[in-house]
Amino acid sequence: MIQRILFSFFIFCYCLAFAQAYEVQYISSSNGKAVTGQSPTLVWANEKENIILNNKIREQKAELPFEITKIEKPSNAVVSYAFLKSGAIVSASDAESVGKQTFEQTNETKKILGYTCRKAVTKINSNTIEVWYTNELKIQGGPSVIGQNLGFVMEIERNKNSATTAVSVKKVKKTGIDAILKGNITSTDQLGYRDLLWKSRFTTLKIFDKETINFSDQSKSDDTIKRFANGTIILKKVKFPEISEGENIFAELKQQSNGDAYDRTGTVFFIPEDLPESFLNGLENGVKTLPLYENGNGKQYYGIAGTGNYSPAVEMMRFFTAFGISKFNHIQLKDKTWQTVSPYRQDITDLKPSLSGKELWVGAFIGNYDKGGHQVSLEITIHPSDQTVYKNNTVIPLFNTLNIMEMAGQDYSTMFSQDKGLFVEFTLKKDLNNAQLRYITTGHGGWENGDEFVPKANSIFLDGRMAYSFIPWRSDCGSYRLYNPASGNFPDGLSSSDLSRSNWCPGTVTNPDYIPLGNLKAGKHTIQVKIPQGPTEGTSFSSWNVSGVLLGSE
Repeated sequence: MIQRILFSFFIFCYCLAFAQAYEVQYISSSNGKAVTGQSPTLVWANEKENIILNNKIREQKAELPFEITKIEKPSNAVVSYAFLKSGAIVSASDAESVGKQTFEQTNETKKILGYTCRKAVTKINSNTIEVWYTNELKIQGGPSVIGQNLGFVMEIERNKNSATTAVSVKKVKKTGIDAILKGNITSTDQLGYRDLLWKSRFTTLKIFDKETINFSDQSKSDDTIKRFANGTIILKKVKFPEISEGENIFAELKQQSNGDAYDRTGTVFFIPEDLPESFLNGLENGVKTLPLYENGNGKQYYGIAGTGNYSPAVEMMRFFTAFGISKFNHIQLKDKTWQTVSPYRQDITDLKPSLSGKELWVGAFIGNYDKGGHQVSLEITIHPSDQTVYKNNTVIPLFNTLNIMEMAGQDYSTMFSQDKGLFVEFTLKKDLNNAQLRYITTGHGGWENGDEFVPKANSIFLDGRMAYSFIPWRSDCGSYRLYNPASGNFPDGLSSSDLSRSNWCPGTVTNPDYIPLGNLKAGKHTIQVKIPQGPTEGTSFSSWNVSGVLLGSE
């Protein structure tokens, strides 16, 4: 009896030690054609586990971050491992998702690598997924968590236009996963895991975190954040990494009221310092230290136009605060549930040549006269991409009439009351191909008859000839009512935040317009902006905030 037990135990250990493992490689295809340049998906599988990775990981050529997925058998519990850019390894477990999968079995069969496969169909997020699996390997597995409870998956096809198909199957003695899954592994929940992995795929520059922009003589600079114009401007020195041609850049700002109930003009900007004079001089020494622009209307405008020695502040993103979001959410209206934060996110990849590898002052401004003011957080994110949308290698700041230093004496941009409008000269050292003007414009002031509420044409002239003319206008402002709890309601059934405006709405970003200028020769050129600015009515006046940056390739 004892001998029989020992013999059985020996046989069990022998089988366990030599349990059959398979290595299966898969390639992806689109519309029947293999995706070029791909590294195969690799699956190691036996009776105890199914491990999914990329072949580059085994070859130690994979770039961080990357993932490895293990499905434990027979429970079908999924354990995910993320290797982050920081060098950390995190994991999360999911014991339920495979068991919840449902499939419609069909009678269709086909051969894949000599194995007879059956087809099962499922729906995932409105996508039709066809799974071809075999039972001839006597184990369960596959290149995805999909179909892990069917058999061994040899092909997964989505919507009949993209597929992952096995291209080789071979027996192996061991998987090699122990050599990869080593070191400290931190466990977290599924949500935390996905967040860490997602954020590891791109670079995040945290600029401001819940900083106050207000109007107060108590606003002071510290070692990290500089404050100017009684706290309405905040500034921080930021080191940008080298940014490759195929990477995209986004600016994202989040804003809440900290006491100010009104819609205000805001901007995110950086300060070029490649010329002898910069906008920083005006912030530190007074607006009148900046170059003066006059157009004959009797007013003086400082720091708005580029010269041979001066570059104006470059606008990354223009935004407009909502009426009192968060601070005034106690105002109740039936069937209105107010948003708690205004998010502004914009693609700024076209400014890459001025950012890549540079150390720059990055700032934010909100024009207000409230001691509580506003609270803002700002991040700039850099994302790898296979597409090169912006091919410019040159950024030349030309003008910015937004009076960022309004609370330090910089006048409103009323220069368009004269026919000359805004006139800027610039000199190109080299020919500039495919030149574009990145132009941001918004009209303000004058109440009902002012340019904020009256459509006005913006005309841009290059070297004395009209290059472009359009009417900047936003008629979708009512879409953002739930961001504006303190917006005034009128007897006609509208709210102030509903009203159409000259290219802006309370709680939104204003997009740049890209004006094609063709190929420009080296030498002197002029840009002129004309707008039929409305007349002053009593104490009400109109103004236009316009900024322009010349883009192109040398």
